[in-house]
Amino acid sequence: MIRIYFRNILRFFTVLFLQVLLLDNIHLGGYLSPFFYLIFIILLPFETPNWLVLILAFLMGLSVDFFNGTPGMHASALVFMAFLRPFILKNFSPRDGYESGSYPRVFYYGIEWFTKYAILMILAHHFFYYFVESYRISELFYTLFRIILSTLLTTVIIVLSQFFIYRK
Repeated sequence: MIRIYFRNILRFFTVLFLQVLLLDNIHLGGYLSPFFYLIFIILLPFETPNWLVLILAFLMGLSVDFFNGTPGMHASALVFMAFLRPFILKNFSPRDGYESGSYPRVFYYGIEWFTKYAILMILAHHFFYYFVESYRISELFYTLFRIILSTLLTTVIIVLSQFFIYRK
C-alpha cells in the first residue's frame, strides 16, 4: 500500500516537471499544445475515492497554473475532467466490473479500451480549458479546431507513453 502511494507521489512530480519544463514550451502552429499532465488523473487506480481524485486534480492543475501564470484555468479544467472520471469509467466498465488491483492501462484492458477512455477524458478537459481560455462565442470554430488538434496530439502522446513508460 505504501508503495502505491509513493509511486503516485513520484508520478505527480515527474509528470508536473515534464509538463512544465519540456512540454509547455511546445506550441505547434499556435494550435497544438500537448497536455501530458492529464495522464496523472487518467492513470489513478480504480479504487481511488472520488473525493481524493478531485483534490489531486486540483493540486496538479494548480501546480501547472502556478508555473504557467494561468490562475485557475488548468485547475478548473482538470477538476472538471476528474469529476467526469467515474461516469466515464462506469460507461466503459467490463460486464463483471473492474478487477481489484488493476489500473486503467493498456496492459490491463487493451489499447481500444484505453484509447476510448483517454480520448473522452482528454476531450472533456480540452473543451473546458479552451472555452474558458477563449471566452468568446465569436471564436467558436477556431476553438473547436484547437480542441480537436490538441486532443489528438495529447491522446497520441499518452497512449504511446503506455508502451514506453508503464508496465504491468
